[in-house]
Amino acid sequence: MKGLRILLLITALLAYNLQFAQDEETQDVLSLDRGPIDSQFEFIFTKSGNYRSDGKKYEVVRTISLEKLRQNVLDSLKGFNERASELKATIGGHESTIGSLNEKLEETTNNLAAVTEEKDSMSFLGIMVSKSTYNGILWTVIFSLLALLLFFIYKFRNSNILTQEAKTNLSELETEYEDHRRRALEREQKISRQLQDEINKYKKQK
Repeated sequence: MKGLRILLLITALLAYNLQFAQDEETQDVLSLDRGPIDSQFEFIFTKSGNYRSDGKKYEVVRTISLEKLRQNVLDSLKGFNERASELKATIGGHESTIGSLNEKLEETTNNLAAVTEEKDSMSFLGIMVSKSTYNGILWTVIFSLLALLLFFIYKFRNSNILTQEAKTNLSELETEYEDHRRRALEREQKISRQLQDEINKYKKQK
């Protein structure tokens, strides 16, 4: 019986020490001087007393603790507002940078388009035309000149053939003319001899 009492007493002391240690640990963690606002409210709740009146439960809190909590809340709100202002300023700076980068990108895109257009274009008689149009004009001129060259070659060959034919005809005509002149001369000579023979005969008859 005496041993049971001692055991119960030891158990009660251990339970009290454990509860006391937990309360001290909780008090060490919960404070109005550090930690988030939620833990500070928890600290207020643990430190507040309570009573009932007319069937309603009331919490009794020290005024200094409420003032401290109020000041901490205001400080936290101030910090949040300052942080929000800093973030707004940072966002504004980023938006300004993004706007500037977009302008530079648009300018670069326009310059690239101009360079690409200039690269794909060529000057023809002082007018900028696309390479495809320039190539079309160039090949049209080349084919036109080639067609004119072939036409002139054709006309030259025809003229050359006609000239050769004319020379051949002239040579044949000259040959025929020489033959005709020779035959005419032979006939004239023959007639002259016959006439001379007749004259001679006539003189002999006298």
